[in-house]
Amino acid sequence: MKVPVLLALLFAMPAAFAQAVNVSGDWKVTITSADGTLHGYAAFQQNGNAVTGWLGPSASDPIPITLDLKGNTLTIRTHPQPGRAVAFAQCEVPVSGDKMTGTIDHDKGTIEFVRGSSPEKQR
Repeated sequence: MKVPVLLALLFAMPAAFAQAVNVSGDWKVTITSADGTLHGYAAFQQNGNAVTGWLGPSASDPIPITLDLKGNTLTIRTHPQPGRAVAFAQCEVPVSGDKMTGTIDHDKGTIEFVRGSSPEKQR
């Protein structure tokens, strides 16, 4: 009887850890590539595994994005508008508390998010 209970707990643990990731909040963004360093901001709202939000140089100049959270990895895809350039098409960042760091477009540079930097406070 102890074995089924132990197995149930082991199977429940990964689900509990997956739900522990939280990307909600304001983030300061730094993108570093061969072209130089760019600074910007992001704000994400999370409801379970569904994440919405924006990314850009400021809250008043956001770039359309889609967000996909799987496990502890957040994938961000940009959707450039006509006449507007973006720094990357896609990035994947592992979530680690108040910091996320990953690569842009697989190997064209790095992107770092640091939680707690509100774009409105930076004006």
